[in-house]
Amino acid sequence: MSRINLDMDVLRTLVTAQQLGSFNRAAGQIGRSQSAVSQQIRKLEEQVGEPLFQKQGRGLVLTEAGDVVLAYARRILELNDEVVAAVHGRAIEGVVRFGLPADFAETWLPTALGRFKRAHPAVRIEAIVDRNRLLLERLDKGELDLVLALGSDRRADAEQLATLPLVWIGPASAGPVWAPGEPIPLAMYEPPCFFRQGALTTLDRAGLPWRIAFSSPSLHGLWAAVEAGLGVTLRTAVGLPAGVRIVGDTVDLPPAPETALGLCLHDGGRPLEPALTRLRSVIVETLAENLPGVTASAMAAPDHLTARPFMPE
Repeated sequence: MSRINLDMDVLRTLVTAQQLGSFNRAAGQIGRSQSAVSQQIRKLEEQVGEPLFQKQGRGLVLTEAGDVVLAYARRILELNDEVVAAVHGRAIEGVVRFGLPADFAETWLPTALGRFKRAHPAVRIEAIVDRNRLLLERLDKGELDLVLALGSDRRADAEQLATLPLVWIGPASAGPVWAPGEPIPLAMYEPPCFFRQGALTTLDRAGLPWRIAFSSPSLHGLWAAVEAGLGVTLRTAVGLPAGVRIVGDTVDLPPAPETALGLCLHDGGRPLEPALTRLRSVIVETLAENLPGVTASAMAAPDHLTARPFMPE
């Protein structure tokens, strides 16, 4: 049986359309007309022998086959781009000192850093995981070059990439965490912490009694306490481990604060060297792939795309 070679340009069009949310936006991004993009998608459907989209309401959604092709397209393009970056990346040298909060350190960003290291073997990476406030202090002291942080969008050097809503989080088990009439047990970071302050302010305004059942300096300890049923906590839904889940309507808690946290990259107001510029691109690309709703401000950099649910126009 003859082998079918999928067109790399068509795969990139598919991924771009999904990331940007429509064929029309994808056409503008890759410099083609919308009809040309549609023809590319039809060509890909002919090659795989399955429809990739189906109508849903006034728009289109991926079929089961479309989901499969999209997943493989991302992997194929990632390998392609990694090969190109590895060849060109040998000319990039230096040291990059990157700080990130624990919310992201235990999920997909370590993979992104590994990808960056393979593409740029001459660059030495020094990654620091700490609380947002401490990371920014180290950045201001010149001890870090680039920091990913939550809730710091008012800084002059903030490049906001996404906004993340706050949610109440409890154990994945269905059992109650506290009995009716008892103070609500909370598992929290040690102060100062904006998650902690947000939770206490919300409960106080609702007139609900609370108690700090568990206080931890680390996110790993916090998740372990919540999973064990020692209390509930207020955070974003990024990087939730399997033993916890979003609660709220299922327990007697007031709505989480409506103010979403900005997820920002910070460079301390200093110009980025080539190695840092490339690391920034890899970080933003990774966020776009894993966080729906990455804001348009991230598009200012040339090497990445934003990610949105696919709703063709």
